[in-house]
Amino acid sequence: MTNPKKIAFFDAKPYDKRSFDEVNKDYGFDINYFDAHLDENTVELSQGFDGVCAFVNDTLNKNVIDHLNEHKIGVIGLRCAGYNNVDFKAAYGKIHVLRVPAYSPYAVAEHAAALILALNRKTHRAYYRTRDANFSINGLMGFDLHGKTAGIVGTGKIGKCLISILKGFGMRVLAYDKFPDKDYAEKEGINYVSFEELASKSDIISLHCPLNEETEWLINKESINRMKDGVILINTGRGKLIDTQALIDGLKSGKIGSAGLDVYEEENQYFFEDRSAEVISDDVLARLLMFPNVLVTSHQGFFTKEAVKNIAETTLGNFKEYFEGGYLKNEICYKCDQHCRKKDGKRCF
Repeated sequence: MTNPKKIAFFDAKPYDKRSFDEVNKDYGFDINYFDAHLDENTVELSQGFDGVCAFVNDTLNKNVIDHLNEHKIGVIGLRCAGYNNVDFKAAYGKIHVLRVPAYSPYAVAEHAAALILALNRKTHRAYYRTRDANFSINGLMGFDLHGKTAGIVGTGKIGKCLISILKGFGMRVLAYDKFPDKDYAEKEGINYVSFEELASKSDIISLHCPLNEETEWLINKESINRMKDGVILINTGRGKLIDTQALIDGLKSGKIGSAGLDVYEEENQYFFEDRSAEVISDDVLARLLMFPNVLVTSHQGFFTKEAVKNIAETTLGNFKEYFEGGYLKNEICYKCDQHCRKKDGKRCF
């Protein structure tokens, strides 16, 4: 580029800088990295830039969108698949919002499988015992995955990858999806059922559906009461798929045998940050961390070399399409019911 376009990159971590700087050698953008999250207090940092790069815990509400528009920002590049933090109604007609629809479904599915294995065989607890010279296996008993039933909520690319992994363990798979892929089910020998049936028959439940009005608090007091006693619950999707207080109640009663959480309802103040020298002021999160049968990871399901490289390549490719005036294949817009599916190769605005 003769005059490199300037991109304000928010919530930048060292690994972001390494991966984006490497990929940017092929694009030539002028990227300025900011440690701060994008929100109403930091949006003024975007002044003088041509585009903004944001992540899952950045705030893109109406006030932020309006300020970006005042600064003549025409594009927001989300370096993630999720977009529930964006006010698309406020952005429509002002700012194009682009995302990374897929980076590595294997990464997230494999992390979900890792959580299942760790919780079932209690390897996270065994790790600390042996480091303290405690070689007792009392209390560490698990169960064979072979022959058990896994319930997969959401059969997009990630859900399908996890199904393949769990079938390799010899598990029976039940699936729930608002838009079932019947050809896939027939080919793979899995059964689509109602969410209620999945909840009541599964030994392990793993969430891989998007967060929207229909799925917010999908896991709640009512659905937990339907579950088998001792069920393993895994969430690598979005935190608000689970009513956390209902989860805690289920853990206390023993209805939920264990929970693996890579996401959390109010994660934006903690996840991706080092708070080891501070007292956790979020009482709900602090309570979760006290359970020996809860394994919390800090939204790292996506975090593989392959995925991080794909995120950088797709994000910068999205910016390139925008600045060159091309069709924005990864745009999400309010007019097209969020997912922009125009077929004529033109932008909506």
